[in-house]
Amino acid sequence: MVSKEHNFKPLEFEYRDEPSLIERSEQFLSLMKKRRTVRSFSSRKVPESVIANAIEIAGSAPSGANMQPWHFVAVSSQSVKKQIREAAEIEERKLYEHRASDEWLDALAPLGTDANKPFLETAPWLIAVFAQKFTLDDQGKKHKHYYTPESVGIATGFLIAALHQAGLATLTHTPSPMSFLRTVLDRPEHEKPFLLLVAGYPAENTTVPDIEKKSAEMLMSWKT
Repeated sequence: MVSKEHNFKPLEFEYRDEPSLIERSEQFLSLMKKRRTVRSFSSRKVPESVIANAIEIAGSAPSGANMQPWHFVAVSSQSVKKQIREAAEIEERKLYEHRASDEWLDALAPLGTDANKPFLETAPWLIAVFAQKFTLDDQGKKHKHYYTPESVGIATGFLIAALHQAGLATLTHTPSPMSFLRTVLDRPEHEKPFLLLVAGYPAENTTVPDIEKKSAEMLMSWKT
């Protein structure tokens, strides 16, 4: 068996005392509890650097065998956003009129959603997240990726948290099917659209559904 030599380097890690750990975790918890999905966006511009930093944070997420099976397309072009909206609304109308079960539509009703998606044009940024099934090297050889959905899901979570921490609102949009994103954004066949993230400032006087998250007692168990 041929052994492979791996290079390692010292871990950069800052140890903190217990009070600092608790304080930092409480601060982040408080910040993230204020995160809400919004569907009304302002057209106010957001610096490209903010989006670039958030995507780089997403790219720091762990992934199966460090394959990093993701690609992010940040869209601010008004014409491209218009194309995306038009294609998304076609699929959304099919969903609301034919594909969705009554149970599904009943679950969506309290959120006030419908097939119209004006935020896809209004918001300053759309970030399309693609999952890569494999990588092609310089010789055109395929290298399979492992745990792709899990890895891309984790990276997307990083992305949402990073944008919220920066001071922006987001909306996760998943029209089904999403293959039109690959066409509009000129991505290769081996990339599968995973999610479309809308990012920007909320519109003035934006309201959100009065819903609750599961309590800590409901969402976790302990074995100590």
